[in-house]
Amino acid sequence: MERSSATHLPQEQQHSTGELVKLLSEQVSVLVRDELKLAKLEMTSKGKQVAVGAGMFGASGLVAFYGVGCLLACAIIGIAGVVSAWLAALIVGAALLATAGVATFLGKQRMRKAAPPMPEETVASVKADVDEIKESVHR
Repeated sequence: MERSSATHLPQEQQHSTGELVKLLSEQVSVLVRDELKLAKLEMTSKGKQVAVGAGMFGASGLVAFYGVGCLLACAIIGIAGVVSAWLAALIVGAALLATAGVATFLGKQRMRKAAPPMPEETVASVKADVDEIKESVHR
């Protein structure tokens, strides 16, 4: 198996510490560059997959939007068999606005519970760890 490093030396050759450090530095540099190239290729591939998936989600959202519109039209037409068409549309529209109001209220309550967006438990844990380390250093 051939290495990608250009510093391939025979096994029998003796090297000084400085030369060994230089070789190590070169090999680590090559290794890091190769790993970064691999990571870049992998992330590019995954990014393309994410983009395609996001496009599919967007398309499904649009189709679902039209489906809901059809169901709303169906509800209006169904109610229009009993009352005037304008009154049927008014009833369905009022029901949608009431549903939106309830969803807004519930969403606002959830947002208040999530504020502030800082991971408070993790911050407290890290602070406790730092305090513990400081205490052990002072002993």
